[in-house]
Amino acid sequence: MRAFRIADRRFPIFDGAGAQLVGGRWNSPRRSVIYAVETFSGAVLETLVHANLNRLPRTQASIEIAIPDDVAIERIGINDVPDWQNENQAAARCFGDQWLSGRRTAVLMVPSIVTRGLEHNILINPVHPDFARISCSESQDVLWDERLFRL
Repeated sequence: MRAFRIADRRFPIFDGAGAQLVGGRWNSPRRSVIYAVETFSGAVLETLVHANLNRLPRTQASIEIAIPDDVAIERIGINDVPDWQNENQAAARCFGDQWLSGRRTAVLMVPSIVTRGLEHNILINPVHPDFARISCSESQDVLWDERLFRL
């Protein structure tokens, strides 16, 4: 399986430090997790929705992540975690925190809010023993289409 991540190249892209600092939909602060997406276009959408930018980003880079076929993946659907899409994120964070603490799998696939659950975000647990088997490409600058930032 492959996944894609876009992040600020001024910081390490393949670590969970950002999510650890501020938390995310599927993790509370102080819990490290790497957020990625199934497709590059999904990563672009996720970046745009979270960046809140009306200008072309200058410091974004992408990586492609390779997850071996024999690494266990837990998958949840839109009906598996009630209220996962709520703005307060409590239900999703609780589920994600339990997944991280339990080290059930190195990878968790969750529904993407941006695509209304039609595509998935991919969470990677950097403290799971199988994390060492997951690799990523060298980072590449993201070449944004300027039309995405026209008002």
